[in-house]
Amino acid sequence: MKSPESPNNFPKLLQQFFLERLMEQRNVSPQTVAAYRDSFRLLLQFAQDHLGKTPERLALIDLDAPLILDFLNHLEGERHNSVRTRNVRFAAIRSFLHFAAHKDPTALPVIQRVMAIPMKRFDKPMLGFLSRTEMQAVLDAPDTATWCGQRDRVMFATLYNTGGRVSEITGMRVADVALEGSAAVRIRGKGRKERSVPLWRTTAAEIRRWLPHIDSSPDRPLFPSRSGTQLTRPAVMTRLQLAVQSAASACPQLAKRRVSPHSIRHSTAMHMLQGGVDITVIALWLGHESPTTTHMYVEADLAMKERALNAVQPPRLKQKRYQPTDSVLHFLQTL
Repeated sequence: MKSPESPNNFPKLLQQFFLERLMEQRNVSPQTVAAYRDSFRLLLQFAQDHLGKTPERLALIDLDAPLILDFLNHLEGERHNSVRTRNVRFAAIRSFLHFAAHKDPTALPVIQRVMAIPMKRFDKPMLGFLSRTEMQAVLDAPDTATWCGQRDRVMFATLYNTGGRVSEITGMRVADVALEGSAAVRIRGKGRKERSVPLWRTTAAEIRRWLPHIDSSPDRPLFPSRSGTQLTRPAVMTRLQLAVQSAASACPQLAKRRVSPHSIRHSTAMHMLQGGVDITVIALWLGHESPTTTHMYVEADLAMKERALNAVQPPRLKQKRYQPTDSVLHFLQTL
């Protein structure tokens, strides 16, 4: 007896997953949809190359454990993706198969074998963050005699003030900034979660001076490109690298550092932690879903660990000289 979902109904299942599960039922962000879309574009192209089937002819049972394992190895070995990226792609596949298991029970044995594949572990490097001196040098680096330099200066200042992710900064609109009274900015974070972050007076003043240089309509980007469109992540990275290269003249150690927008986010958190701000407040500031995520900053703060060590009296260890046994002495005397 056939299942209600026939074996060649994979295209319909995939469409239902995106349109019904992700967009309608879960209402995920466009960024999440794009990430899942890219994962399946890579998988379907890989399946076509290895199975000789176009995506329209694929069946759910074709996505078996050997194929998925080969695909994951392909991501690391041939596309040179990191383990973290490999796991993100695999998470998208697992999410779809979990949905498909309820639609086509006949594919459960295949799906269960794929779901048994574990996420790959990886070493987490120590957090990279800038000292206050290095951060100040980066903020001072953009040439404010140019339009791009003015934008970069206020953009990096806002990035450091808020500890925002690069997507949160590029997605800011003019309407998200409130400069009257207690200045603050509204940030749209992961999972459609919004948070408000207060601004230093210096940051608010920089934004106030910046607004006359752009289209300040409420729905326009706060930090636009020259054409007035939203900046891309690579564009922000490029502008930051130029600032770091310029700042290296004042801080030579920056020439050997790899600084990314996320490094500035880490720097914000570390400087707040070193300033005595409670870790739960830092978690709210950064938009972490759980304060446990913020504990990585405590782990990276060597100065805090040293203060904790100095607060504890070291044990008294008596130094004893080595006394050889009689047999050893006898051996040495017979040499």
